Amino acid sequence: MSQNVKLSTLLVLNTLDQDPILSFLEWDADDAEVQAECVAHLIRAAENLGLSGNLLARYLLHVFTHEANLVSETMERTGLPPGSSLRQAFYQDIELLYPLLTQPTSKFLGEKLLDDYEPTQNVYDKTEDFLLPWIEAAQTPRDYAEALLTYYARYGYGELAGHVVFRWDDATNKIRGVAHFERMQMKNLIGYQRQKELLLQNTRAFVHGKPANHVLLVGARGTGKSSAVKALVSEYEEGGLRLVQVTKEQLRKLPEIMTALRNYAGRKFILFLDDISFEDSDAEFKAVKSAIEGGVSSCPPNVRLYATSNRRHLVRETWRDREQEELYRDDTMHETISLSDRFGLVIHYHTPDQDEYLAIIDHMLSQKGIHLSPEELRIAGLRWEMTHSGRSGRTAQQFVAHYLGIH
Repeated sequence: MSQNVKLSTLLVLNTLDQDPILSFLEWDADDAEVQAECVAHLIRAAENLGLSGNLLARYLLHVFTHEANLVSETMERTGLPPGSSLRQAFYQDIELLYPLLTQPTSKFLGEKLLDDYEPTQNVYDKTEDFLLPWIEAAQTPRDYAEALLTYYARYGYGELAGHVVFRWDDATNKIRGVAHFERMQMKNLIGYQRQKELLLQNTRAFVHGKPANHVLLVGARGTGKSSAVKALVSEYEEGGLRLVQVTKEQLRKLPEIMTALRNYAGRKFILFLDDISFEDSDAEFKAVKSAIEGGVSSCPPNVRLYATSNRRHLVRETWRDREQEELYRDDTMHETISLSDRFGLVIHYHTPDQDEYLAIIDHMLSQKGIHLSPEELRIAGLRWEMTHSGRSGRTAQQFVAHYLGIH
């Protein structure tokens, strides 16, 4: 190695000296064994992470965007740009690292192979689309630093930047990114225009920091309630919106989950409770009521609950409930509907009529380049409906999958 970089003198990026690859840069520059070990580690990282090009610079960029540092953590926790002093310290660190970020890797490790490395398989990363052009256009260390700050403000860092949908991990009490999420576009969900507009209006207000309600989507099965909620992340990802799936078994942990998300003030989170229903004696029923309104801790301003259900009041109701002998019968009825009342916006989904059902099929087939005549569409679509579970968006999707499979 012909040059050394003193990572121990970094101010806010000082955790870099603990990195298993970068720490080699402070070792004896003339030690061939150390140099070979560093090169081997860097090649392994390139293959595992799909890094290409000037490897040391690309690896550093990966660390900046995927590992926590004082600047990224502070911006995420506060939702604010760094203060002037913290920004200046960040500038100084980037200036110190600038040779590593701009010069060929061989200048530090003596291996020209690493100056323009091609991994076996490239891996898509947001840095490719957003950050790399800014970095390549940077003329000074300050330009480079500002590109990173813009990235942190827009996407965050680590898993939060790499994913838009998360699940709650009970083992670690943290959110974990969902790697294989089927993205949906609101424009591809046919029908229910008023319902979609209500959902979009509320979510738009939430993302922009305006007052917004918790949302309950209720109605017939297979009508696209869940798909509409999932499509919101495609609409507002750039505004910082993230989706966190919470299972019924995890509802008792809602206060804990909300507290954790409160620490990410730079993002907006929808806690997604999909297809929920309760017995009125369920502990989860009371947990959701308390989390929305009435608990000791208030709901964080960057969190809203969006739930879907086939039941109007989320609670199973029977005729026996209406005929009970309780002295104050109205109190029981009020308790039953008290949860659904706490969702400020309730959006109802109806079963599609025949024309709406066929329009959904026609749109899905058109996306695949298939155009049936109105008569062909009506005969095939209605025949499928009669032998399956009635008209719904889900039934239409199943018909399209069947049609594409046999043609």
